[in-house]
Amino acid sequence: MTTTTTTRAGARAWLGLSVLALATLLLAVDNTVLVLALPHLAADLDPSATELLWITDVYGFMIAGFIITMGSLGDRIGRRRLLLAGATAFAAASALAAYSTTTEMLIAARVLLGISGAAIGPTALALVAGLFADARQRAMAIGVFTACFMGGAAAGPVIGGFLLETFWWGSVFLMGVPVMVLVVAGGLILLPEAAAEGSGRLDPASVAMSLAAILPVVYGLKELADDPARVAAYAAIVIGAVFGVAFVRRQRRLAEPLVDLRLFGNRSFSAALAIMAVAMVVQGGVYLFMSQHLQLVEGLSPLAAGLWMAVPALGLVAGSLAAPVVAGVFRPGLVVGAGLVASAAGFAVVVAGDGLGWLVTGVTVAFLGMAPVGALGLDLVVGSAPPERAGSASAMAESGGELGIALGIALLGSVGTAVYGSAVTSPQAGDSLSEALDAADDLPPGPAAALVAEAQAAFNQGLLAVAALSAVLVLGLAVAAVTLLRHLRPIGKTETALGDSAENAGNL
Repeated sequence: MTTTTTTRAGARAWLGLSVLALATLLLAVDNTVLVLALPHLAADLDPSATELLWITDVYGFMIAGFIITMGSLGDRIGRRRLLLAGATAFAAASALAAYSTTTEMLIAARVLLGISGAAIGPTALALVAGLFADARQRAMAIGVFTACFMGGAAAGPVIGGFLLETFWWGSVFLMGVPVMVLVVAGGLILLPEAAAEGSGRLDPASVAMSLAAILPVVYGLKELADDPARVAAYAAIVIGAVFGVAFVRRQRRLAEPLVDLRLFGNRSFSAALAIMAVAMVVQGGVYLFMSQHLQLVEGLSPLAAGLWMAVPALGLVAGSLAAPVVAGVFRPGLVVGAGLVASAAGFAVVVAGDGLGWLVTGVTVAFLGMAPVGALGLDLVVGSAPPERAGSASAMAESGGELGIALGIALLGSVGTAVYGSAVTSPQAGDSLSEALDAADDLPPGPAAALVAEAQAAFNQGLLAVAALSAVLVLGLAVAAVTLLRHLRPIGKTETALGDSAENAGNL
């Protein structure tokens, strides 16, 4: 079986990858580093409960809302140009956040961080794909890119804990300035420009519709995770869905749409996108329950909990680096499917085991098995799209991941809450373990201990139910991967590119 003869990238491309990986590493760190800083900045700025929620959530909301627009914008004006502009804005917003003197100032800085982060994420991924024409090199580069994002998410709480023990709360934001300065300097030297020719201007109505579709859905899913009975959350999701339908209809009519729906005619693109989104549902829900278990059941500090949660994240890093190598020998569909079967076994360990060690081991195995979904899925998404649409394709992949995580927290959170509610008998246990712990603070030692024990046992039952459901979901994804991606040969084989391109040429 022959391999492709495309030109292999040299040292300059790999140095360019290091610049892009550094950018995505910082975005991931910035998404998780704030958790430990909240008590410190709250003591300094004295925000209200609502303002504190805005400080926490607005960054993710802005990324989710603007990521589609920014991916398409990069295809139009130049991806390097947008990356450099986003990195410069991110550095400025980081400094603004670090030296904020009021809550309003910090919220505004977080808004700017989210919008500039949305400009960096899909643009960086599209540039990675453009640097490597060789299929095997591109797959490995995207694996490294994915591993850096996963590693950054794991490192966020650890870095935050170190900075907060040494400096003031603004340091967790200020670290973004020198990093983005390096990204800008490296990007100017190492990254080529890449933009579609004649791609036209952005359609303002499409931009507004995309925001009106995504933001209410993300908000509604987050609210459902806090309270599954909240009517306003369902209303927000319905509003977002209505605007989503209107958005799709408009894209079908435009000559230069914000999202080219013809991309979904490619089987590899559609299958990879759907599998990644559902995998993020599982990851988001499991992370939620694991973090709560570590702090509310095991009694660990946020920093100690972050260190334990870094172990499964390192499994994602290792799997992301190994997946492209294995997929160069075996079919990607089989690699993804086998990994997901191993992931289901990991969740089975969580269900069958007892204690912190079994929990961390099981989730680590589960996340290691899920890693090929992200690494190979992103490669399939950007590799299946025409080069001039790489930014838009990258944005759809990352947007699907954002929505998948939010959906996982809401859906699996609701499952765990329902199991908790059915398992507790004391009316003081409330609807969650945190409510029970708050109620126990006002009780005498004996009744308090009994209430805490009952609530923790009920929470653990919810955790086991989430792990069991996750095992079923990933087994279903394994079947889907093997079935829908069976036409793909090992990465780098001539038949892979030719067969898939011929199959989908009529759809593009």
